[in-house]
Amino acid sequence: MTLDLSADTILPTDHGRAILIGRAWLPGQPGGPSVVTLREGQVIDLSRVAATIADVVNAEDPVGLVRGAAGTPVGAIDAILANSRHTARDAGTPYMLPPVDLQAVKAAGVTFVESLLERVIEEQAKGDPAAAEEIRGRIQGEIGVDLTAIKPASPEAMNLKDILVARGMWSAYLEVGIGPDAEVFTKAQPMSAVGVGAEIGLHPSSTWNNPEPELVLVIDARGRIVGVTLGNDVNLRDVEGRSALLLGRAKDNNGSTAIGPFVRLFDDDFTLDDARAMEISLRVEGNDGFVLDGRSSMAKIARDISDLARQTIGPTHQYPDGLVLFTGTLFAPTQDRGTAGQGFTHVLGDRVTIHAPQLGTLANTVNHSDKIAPWTFGVGALMRNLASRGLLS
Repeated sequence: MTLDLSADTILPTDHGRAILIGRAWLPGQPGGPSVVTLREGQVIDLSRVAATIADVVNAEDPVGLVRGAAGTPVGAIDAILANSRHTARDAGTPYMLPPVDLQAVKAAGVTFVESLLERVIEEQAKGDPAAAEEIRGRIQGEIGVDLTAIKPASPEAMNLKDILVARGMWSAYLEVGIGPDAEVFTKAQPMSAVGVGAEIGLHPSSTWNNPEPELVLVIDARGRIVGVTLGNDVNLRDVEGRSALLLGRAKDNNGSTAIGPFVRLFDDDFTLDDARAMEISLRVEGNDGFVLDGRSSMAKIARDISDLARQTIGPTHQYPDGLVLFTGTLFAPTQDRGTAGQGFTHVLGDRVTIHAPQLGTLANTVNHSDKIAPWTFGVGALMRNLASRGLLS
């Protein structure tokens, strides 16, 4: 069974009125990555108007720029999506890339209470999935309050912190989950993400890991949230569970950041409030017949997404090319896969689809990070490529 990369599956349900921007590899002499949009089923090359996605995002009026650009048709979206599958990619015809380039790739962690508890469980289990079930029941019993009703940094949150410290249960995850400061970390380097149809990577040493379906904010250099997309913040639960200081090893591996399929810009038909209410679904299908379904409801996030953006970019921290920010997930897989009590972990070949009606579907397959295509095309390569094509002014 292969990934379904048909336009009906991948595109937003209302793609005819959505302002979508993305990147595609276009063949030529020389070929290279180009900013594209979608119009009436055709992929339109905007590279003569904007050399990079960062140029679009940082424009005074990104929507007006995209709407007003004539562009050049390069092919039907169905054919380009079909050629984006990692196992059947023809370099001589266009294929989709992740819809980000020069932006920093950041992530906010522990932004949903349900996933907060799972991080605490990972920490106390020291990365051992067999111990997680017993610890899960004990922690839920000892806390004895509904964390979903607690606002981070509120007097109630600080009172709960005092109680948990007295019980010897305080955790770094609880600090960022209900304390005043959000956890924001660097998820990956610019240009290292993979897009729709690509393989996502697990470090080969990991035996307990999972996908994390997330809404990804697209933020310009001034701090404006100008659009959103979907992301998979692939996580190694055993590694992060051993120590929170191993977050980089758990989160930043070859192919561990998937983003796409397109960025949807905010306009009169799609606003920040629509993003705040978004429901994101997840499906994992294994070659062993295993199926896992999950969801993440943005309405249940503990910190508003605009607050996460403010805590990431501002007077104390700038991003001249803009940034993308993973906003965390409600999804925390506990369904057993195989041995009872061991919980969920990926198996090589898993097909992972993350979907929201307004954003479409991000579809990928799972492999080890040392077996998938290595990352070789970075910022320097992009600049040289754009210069050779006469796209830098």
